[in-house]
Amino acid sequence: MVAGKLAAEKKKFTVPPMAIVAGIVVVAGLVGFWFLDRASKQGPPAMAPPTAEAKAYSKNLKFVGADGITPAEPVMESHESYLQQAIVEISGNLLNAGDKPLNSVAIRWIFYEPGAVMPDGRLYQEIIWREQTYVISKKAGGLAPGQSKFFHVTFDDVPESWNQAMPTPVIAAIEFK
Repeated sequence: MVAGKLAAEKKKFTVPPMAIVAGIVVVAGLVGFWFLDRASKQGPPAMAPPTAEAKAYSKNLKFVGADGITPAEPVMESHESYLQQAIVEISGNLLNAGDKPLNSVAIRWIFYEPGAVMPDGRLYQEIIWREQTYVISKKAGGLAPGQSKFFHVTFDDVPESWNQAMPTPVIAAIEFK
């Protein structure tokens, strides 16, 4: 009778293997959710500010027309996607008028609100959105001195309160060869 009691007690305290597996899956899911939630709140890593050399060299980068010589502003087009979302496309040519070959060039595009006229007659506009894109990349061959290259960037998350004007381009980074 004692052996029967021990066997019954052992049987009482066993945990089914499926319960252990389910517990592990739940714990792993919670840890994964916590990690992804934490990572999403951090946002993308900030790009380092341009070096002094890059700031000085940025005066050698010019927007030009298709001929690669004539000064011309980039062209902007805005349209609506099938999902009723505003799509903004900017294209143009960038000329390296300096004497150094470049691996990459990043531009920060600054979008403004429509603004309000101040009592002194100036237009006050707040920045509502910024996005940084590479217009020249090492993968596409970089940009040699005296050479111009076509670029095309697309934005699909510009706020609706944007003033519909060409965003202000600012050289954000230059990587030299």
